[in-house]
Amino acid sequence: MSIYVDGLKEQGKTFGLVPTMGALHEGHLSLVEMALSQNDMVVVSIFVNPTQFDNEEDLVKYPRTLNQDVTLLSKVSEKTIVVYAPNAEDIYDQVVKSESFLFDGLEFEMEGAFRDGHFDGVGTIVKRLFEIVKPHRAYFGEKDFQQLQIIKKLVELHDIDVKVIGCPIHRAVDGLAMSSRNTRLTEQHREVAPFIYKTLKSAKTKFGTKSAKKVKEWVEKQFKLQPLLKLEYFTIADTSTLKPVKRKSKNKTYRAFIAVYAGDIRLIDNIALI
Repeated sequence: MSIYVDGLKEQGKTFGLVPTMGALHEGHLSLVEMALSQNDMVVVSIFVNPTQFDNEEDLVKYPRTLNQDVTLLSKVSEKTIVVYAPNAEDIYDQVVKSESFLFDGLEFEMEGAFRDGHFDGVGTIVKRLFEIVKPHRAYFGEKDFQQLQIIKKLVELHDIDVKVIGCPIHRAVDGLAMSSRNTRLTEQHREVAPFIYKTLKSAKTKFGTKSAKKVKEWVEKQFKLQPLLKLEYFTIADTSTLKPVKRKSKNKTYRAFIAVYAGDIRLIDNIALI
């Protein structure tokens, strides 16, 4: 992969990287299309990274659809997209283990509080992909906004020569954020899942006049009335530090973050507030 990219770079080609775990959907394709608009070539990596799963069952059940993914990407472009689908040995050599990272505290909030070791796994795989592909730009969806901020911090702290670009959340017509896990939802859970984004939009409106504490209490109450969905967390946080907001400030921007279980499928989403 590195030799291939280096050869084309010598011809003056620019490269974008879209890291994925496969089971591609319209959300992934929106990242690929953004990358194609800004680069000559795009590498789409497809690798289900074992070290960012804190739940072994979730890792086993995670959808793997490489042939379908390649077919989907070929419909976007047959000449300017390169699919990189390594195995664990390519990435980790002999020992499948995460590096340990510090991200100035970003890793301890929200997802970090509920998924032990998750961001060490994310940092390990993304840093390794940056070393292998050496892209000019890398593209990440804002659905995983905390991850996006952590990748930006990774690049800053390790002085990696790549521009990290966040892309808007791609949603289904009913508002549900696109996710590979959506394919595992039962028909009943898929029908009720748009309630997550509907609640986020209402929370945004309420945050205009109410405190973060009051909005959080309101969201928690709404999910108690929705028996098919179990709220894991709802937080309103500063977009730069990801710390929960205690008192609103005109000089800061905020985002609401949520994690919900629909049956045994865990869904996350977020929305910009101010």
